[in-house]
Amino acid sequence: MLLNCVAYRQGLKLADISVEQIGDYLDQPDTFVWVALRDGTDNELAALQKVFHLHELAVEDAHHGHQRPKIEEYGDTLFAVMHLVEFGPTDELHVGEVAVFVGPNFIVSVRNRSSQGFLGVRERCEREPQLLRQGTGFVFYALMDAVVDRYFPFVETLEDELETLEEQIFENGSARANIQQLYVLKRRATLLRHAVAPLMDATTKLHGGRVPPVCAATTEYFRDVYDHLLRINATLDTLRDNLGTAIHVNLSMVTIEESETTKRLAAWAGIFAVATAFVGVWGMNFQHMPELQWRWGYPAALGVIGAVCGLMYWRFKRSGWL
Repeated sequence: MLLNCVAYRQGLKLADISVEQIGDYLDQPDTFVWVALRDGTDNELAALQKVFHLHELAVEDAHHGHQRPKIEEYGDTLFAVMHLVEFGPTDELHVGEVAVFVGPNFIVSVRNRSSQGFLGVRERCEREPQLLRQGTGFVFYALMDAVVDRYFPFVETLEDELETLEEQIFENGSARANIQQLYVLKRRATLLRHAVAPLMDATTKLHGGRVPPVCAATTEYFRDVYDHLLRINATLDTLRDNLGTAIHVNLSMVTIEESETTKRLAAWAGIFAVATAFVGVWGMNFQHMPELQWRWGYPAALGVIGAVCGLMYWRFKRSGWL
C-alpha cells in the first residue's frame, strides 16, 4: 500500500504527488522524491523499479523480506534492510523489516510485517529544512536513527525484567518459573541482537573511509547512529552474560532444593529404619526371649523405640537435615 509520495526541493515540501508524476520531478534540479510503502505489492514495486531504475535483486529482497540487516550498493543507489522490533499481542517480540532504496534524487522505504510507521520521521525532517536540504542522505539517516532509537526501550525492558528475576531467584519454590522466564528473556535478547549486530557492522560503510556518494554529506550523522548501535550491542552482550549467570545460579538453586529434599527424606528414612529394626527384633517368634514374659515389656519396647527415634530426630534437626 502506498502511504506517501512527496516531492522536496531545497529542504521544502513541494507537493504530494502520484507515482505517475514522479518522473516529472526527478528531472528537476535540487529536487528529490520520498516514497513510503507498507507491504508493497508486486505491481507497486514493479512500478517503482521502473521509475527509479532499481536493481532487480534489491527489489526481490524488499518484496520477499526476511533479510538479514545489511547495506549494499548498486551503482549510485544504496539499498538497506533494517529490522523493526515490537511486542506482539502475547508480549512476544515480533520482527518486521523496512527496506530503503536511496538514490541521488529519491528515497523509497518499504515497510513489511510491522505496524510501526515513520510519519514522525517525515514531520521531523520537514521541521528542519536546513538539514533536509542535504538531500536523501539525511532522510536515510533520519529513518535509520528512528529505527535504532526504538531499540532502546526494549533493551531497558529486558534489563528491568532481569533485575526482577534476579531478586526472585533465591525465593523457595520459584526455580521452575524463573528458568522459564530466563529462557524467554534470553530468546528476546538474542533476537534483538540479531537486529543490532549486523546493522552495526553495515553502518561502518557510511562513515570513515570510502562513503557512498549519497551519504557523503551526512557522515557525522551516521557515526552517531553507529555509536548508538555500539552502545546497544555492548548492553546486549552484558545482558546475555548476566542471563547466562542467572540461569546457572537458578539451576544451582534447583540442585540445592533437590538436595534439601533428599536430606529430609534420608533423615526420615533413617528414623523409621531404627524403629523398623527394633520392631523386627522383637517381632521374632523365639520362645526364650525374657522380655516377652515381662509385664512391662511392651510399654518399655515402645518407650525405647520412641526415645531412640526422638534422639535421632533431634540430631537431624540440629544438623539442618529436618
